[in-house]
Amino acid sequence: MSSTTILIIICVYFGLLLIISNLVSKKGTDNDTFFKANKNSKWYLVAFGMIGTALSGVTFISVPGEVGNPDLQFKYFQFVLGNAIGMIVVATILLPLYYRMNLTSIYSYIEKRLGIVSYKTAASIFLISRTIGSAFRLYLVVIVLQKFVFDDFGIPFALTVLISLALIFAYTYRGGLKTIIITDTLQTFFLVSSVFLTIIFICNSLDLSFIQAFETVKESNYSKIFFFDDISKGNYFWKQLLGGMFVTIAMIGLDQDLMQKNLSCKNIGEAQKNMFVFTGIFVVINIFFLSVGALLYIYAEKNGIAIPMVDGSPRTDLLFPEIAFHHLTIIPAVVFLLGLTAATFATTDSALTALTTSFCVDFLGMDKAENQNKPNIVRTRHFVHIGFSILMFLVIIIFNSLNDKSVVTMIFKVASYTYGPLLGLYAFGLLMKTKSVHDKFVPLICIISPIICLLISQNSAALLGNYKIDNELIIFNGLITFLGLLLISKPATENTRF
Repeated sequence: MSSTTILIIICVYFGLLLIISNLVSKKGTDNDTFFKANKNSKWYLVAFGMIGTALSGVTFISVPGEVGNPDLQFKYFQFVLGNAIGMIVVATILLPLYYRMNLTSIYSYIEKRLGIVSYKTAASIFLISRTIGSAFRLYLVVIVLQKFVFDDFGIPFALTVLISLALIFAYTYRGGLKTIIITDTLQTFFLVSSVFLTIIFICNSLDLSFIQAFETVKESNYSKIFFFDDISKGNYFWKQLLGGMFVTIAMIGLDQDLMQKNLSCKNIGEAQKNMFVFTGIFVVINIFFLSVGALLYIYAEKNGIAIPMVDGSPRTDLLFPEIAFHHLTIIPAVVFLLGLTAATFATTDSALTALTTSFCVDFLGMDKAENQNKPNIVRTRHFVHIGFSILMFLVIIIFNSLNDKSVVTMIFKVASYTYGPLLGLYAFGLLMKTKSVHDKFVPLICIISPIICLLISQNSAALLGNYKIDNELIIFNGLITFLGLLLISKPATENTRF
């Protein structure tokens, strides 16, 4: 498929999103619409749309790409099972708390439970974490578009990033969450459809029926799921399961992005229904992504396709687009492109809206009654939205100059450092009912904890007898934060004991 064809498809795709955005935003562009979608979102639309937000381009490309590593294979599914447990914890413990307190920003809980400095610290952690995480995800897709499209037109990488962010800004800045609930439903449809259709196209190319494909994947060297052999390795089952559980609690349950969508439902019953359905679909769809990875490597072996190289190093992230664009027919290529675009932009548009919401509510107090009728308050929100778009642009440019690893590995590694203090803050608030903290020392604890974790991770082999810390790093981080908060604790008052 030519670069011009790909570009035309992308333009048509974004044109459709802009039309939807304009239709939705006609019904309202105020802050209540932007932040909470007027609290009347249908649970099934939220559940389906959250699939696109949670999966992203990382799942679409990096997860299939890592299947080819003998030490990884289907290892990621262990992590996904942990994700599922974490989602159940979120649905049964955190969501009822947020609905009971009628929160717009979930970090308002920390304000009421621990104090204003703790509140600002938690919100700041989210802003840093989500900005970095979303930038990583968008970066992955941009390098694909750059390699297969924009290089042919002589467009530099920085401009490709700028164009992508400008398009996302264009269809989100007015309607915010209300727009995203609708557009992400469409984008998730493209994402899910592309996974199933890709499997069909590859099976046809390999002359395999669905049953034969299943057996081929099962008997291949790519399908090992459970790793119990060596506790010191990163692929060990319990490391992945527990890491997946706590990463999910932090990255979904303590993340304004995903929770903002849940809080747009009419009531707690619908929000929980959304989470349970979302969990089931999430597990199933990841099985198919891993299967796509195995089939891609089988196809590559049969047809003598090498893993693409970038700066002299193999990039497994690019195997999927390499096969889709250069070795399959135009229809599979179009399907892949739509799936990839939908996966990543569903994540990024949601992140930009959540970042804007958090800053406007947590730092500018736009949800407070005395501020809601201030003149130009919507214009201020627009400036914040632009600011985070620019910030994400800068982070992607920096990351492009530094990254040399698989993006999926980098995202969860960074998340372990940035989301760990959030995990510790909420654990303390929920478990230590009779205690509060000396508020002014909380930022120091939240800075020291990731630094200690970094030192432990870098020296784990020497300190822990060749034990390699992987996704369970977030547990260490949360625990260290929790213990640090205990050191600066004090008896809770009537106002903070709940």
